[in-house]
Amino acid sequence: MEAQMGSPEFWDHNERAQKHIAKLNGLKRAVVPVVDYRKKLADVDVMIELIDVASEAEKETYALELDQQVAAMVEELDRIEIGAFLTGQFDRNNAILSIQSGAGGTESNDWADMLFRMYSRWADRRGFTIEVQDVQAGDQAGISKATMLIKGENAYGYAKAERGVHRLVRISPFDSNQRRHTSFCAIDVIAEINDEIKIDIPEEELRIDVYRSSGKGGQGVNTTDSAVRITHIPSGIVVVCQNERSQLKNKASAMGILKARLYEKRMDEQRSEMERFYGEKGEIGWGSQIRSYVLQPYQMVKDLRTGVSTSDTQGVLDGDLDRFVTGWLRAGCPRHRNKDIQIDE
Repeated sequence: MEAQMGSPEFWDHNERAQKHIAKLNGLKRAVVPVVDYRKKLADVDVMIELIDVASEAEKETYALELDQQVAAMVEELDRIEIGAFLTGQFDRNNAILSIQSGAGGTESNDWADMLFRMYSRWADRRGFTIEVQDVQAGDQAGISKATMLIKGENAYGYAKAERGVHRLVRISPFDSNQRRHTSFCAIDVIAEINDEIKIDIPEEELRIDVYRSSGKGGQGVNTTDSAVRITHIPSGIVVVCQNERSQLKNKASAMGILKARLYEKRMDEQRSEMERFYGEKGEIGWGSQIRSYVLQPYQMVKDLRTGVSTSDTQGVLDGDLDRFVTGWLRAGCPRHRNKDIQIDE
């Protein structure tokens, strides 16, 4: 592929050339870390041989250096392993993450706002960027619904682990009697699809409404009918976008999200294991949650699918989600599901 880039005709078709480069870079990101790791393993072999023939004074120095190198390699191997799990068709794509408050009223709206902050910070930690597509404020506090586009390498591959119902238990800041409340929110994650996936939607199946944006925004966002709501009549799917000043840009963004949702729906209908992905959300209430965040009477966040848990609730709410994401990715790997196989440290 690198040799093909040296061809005089390579840049005659710019779009095709860009796709070629993107594919090549993706292959390099998969292969180069493994090649480099093998070189480090060879260096470790050499260091062990040096220790065997070194004097007693030198052995201690070499052994300390070896321990430090191996410790760093263990962490690197963990990253390589996680990367090997992201082999789905759309894992490298951007992710469209939606938050929907559920049972609990004002409490759930506030919980949805907390989740919005949590995922924004998680994306920032991973080096992803966020584009907020739509935010609908709650009646008294928080938000009732929000949609964000998470952009970055493997954004969907990681974010899809969060699809499901999230449950919060805490002393309510809205209850004057300081009682404990339980709130629920549903997280949906779909992949942003590219032009290679063809989704044709007849115009007669769409109802397009325009209105004035109700969210926060700069000059022009809240003073013109720039917000767009698209309803796909056969499926009942509704998409809203109001983050841009331009009605045309909002319409284009909304159509992109609608196509991604329709494609995901089509794939769900074909999958026999729907519970693992889209159907995993179920009802936004008791008995369907994938993760519990308990702030009272004790501090604990526990993923009910994998058993991964931590008492660092504040860290999780500040975006430290990787332990749950990687735990879910590992749980989906047959090598880790087989209880008869022991994983070497």
